[in-house]
Amino acid sequence: MSELLRFETGSGSVVVEVAEDEPGIRLASRDGVVEQAPAHLENALASVRGAAESTLRVFRDGVLRPDGIEVEFGVRLNAEAGAVIAKSTVEGHFVVKLSWQRDPETQRSPET
Repeated sequence: MSELLRFETGSGSVVVEVAEDEPGIRLASRDGVVEQAPAHLENALASVRGAAESTLRVFRDGVLRPDGIEVEFGVRLNAEAGAVIAKSTVEGHFVVKLSWQRDPETQRSPET
């Protein structure tokens, strides 16, 4: 079963569904009560943004120098902690994809 949690945003509010065993959730009566989250959605997501920025910085500043970086992770909303990086069903919590494009000058086809 799940519960509803309302996060205020800069332009209104958004209601999200959270697991009822999530920390900070009190069982509500089944009459449509939506619990108010203690933080704005933007504030809750700030810590996750910091994790994404740090991840990008590590791969941008290293010797690999990729042309493109993708960072993928799930975000779970929580009444007490705000936004947390969600546990995934695979080994890690982050998926990082790096890409490089070859220089056209080095892609000469062999002469025949």
